[in-house]
Amino acid sequence: MTQNTENETRELHGTRPVLVTSGTGKTGRRVVERLAARGVPVRAGSRNGEVVFDWSDPSGWEAALSGADAAYVAYYPDLAAPGAPEAMTAFGRIARECGVRRLVLLSGRGEPQAVVAEEALRAAAGDGELTVVRSAFFAQNFSEGALLDGVLGGELVFPAGGSAEPFVDADDLADVVVAALCGESGAGAVHEVTGPRPLTFAEAAAELARATGREVRYVPVTGPQYAAMLVEYGMPQAEAGFLAELFTMLLDGHNASVTDGLKQVLGRDPKPFTAFADEAARDGAWGA
Repeated sequence: MTQNTENETRELHGTRPVLVTSGTGKTGRRVVERLAARGVPVRAGSRNGEVVFDWSDPSGWEAALSGADAAYVAYYPDLAAPGAPEAMTAFGRIARECGVRRLVLLSGRGEPQAVVAEEALRAAAGDGELTVVRSAFFAQNFSEGALLDGVLGGELVFPAGGSAEPFVDADDLADVVVAALCGESGAGAVHEVTGPRPLTFAEAAAELARATGREVRYVPVTGPQYAAMLVEYGMPQAEAGFLAELFTMLLDGHNASVTDGLKQVLGRDPKPFTAFADEAARDGAWGA
């Protein structure tokens, strides 16, 4: 970033901070780091942090939003989950009352129910700027997410069949979010971001095996089989059923195409999955 851009960013936000919800999560902590590097005052909202923010407890939202200039909205567990539209309505109303003028919402690509939640936030936020970033499946799900144990154990068990997915790097996603928070991507836009090439889960497993030097294979299962496996691991049945249905829907092939959304915002191509795997292995994501 040039010095002029840094100055413009500071002038844009002044002394008013940006709230990052789920500020210790996969994308939230990356957004926090990037905003801080730009000199933007930032509040990292989390359940147990200095700025308390819990999606299951709306009573603390006003305090977290009060005085903020902008907010990154990363809803847990997923915008397609039951109750998400209601949460977005409540959050948008409080943000509007607190004078928050810019919201950037993380959404899922190809999720019809997530669009309902998007529109709920848009309606509740009123005149404030809302930018929506619809993301493909994160590459980091293999290195710091739900599929990490599968890579370490040598078997990626997932209900994706033979469908391909253009995995996007979470660092790229965070760069898009920060550009939107800082007013560099066009107010009110909807950005659909993907990686540069679709891979099947079997192809992703082969890339991970190459990068890690360990055996990693993909084991396809049905949605009900995956839900049963999650329940065996201790997940509540309702949550397991929701996740299994969500993944089965997302990975039925309708999201296999790539977009140029990331390049439109950042002016560069997204990181390939091969580069992600090599970097994560070098950084010790899967051990020595």
